[in-house]
This record gives sequence, C-alpha cells and structure tokens, in this order.
Amino acid sequence: MNGIEFRRKKENITQSQLAERLGVSQANISQWENGEAFPRADKLPALAEALNCTIDDLFENNSA
Repeated sequence: MNGIEFRRKKENITQSQLAERLGVSQANISQWENGEAFPRADKLPALAEALNCTIDDLFENNSA
C-alpha cells in the first residue's frame, strides 16, 4: 500500500501523528507503509479520511 506513505507525506504528518489519529501504534503505520502488514478493512475509511483521500488512493503505487 505505497499510497499510505505518499499521502501521509503529502499531508505533512508523521507516522506517530497518523497512528494517534487512528488509534494504532506507530509500528503499525510503519508496517503498512513497508508492505509488512495491511490495515484491517474497518480502518480503511478512517485512514482515508485522515489522509484526505479515497480508499482507492491508498492502493495507488505512488512515488513520494
């Protein structure tokens, strides 16, 4: 889910800030960005809202 890191950086927020908004650990955000794990489906709407994008945007292969 390369779109998470791209969108997070575009919104100028840290992994820790995003984690706090979503109620997960910073390690979770790191794992999502590195492809080591994926967010649960029930987290996707909140993740997209926090990053001001659509759920589809999270799955885009962007370069930061």
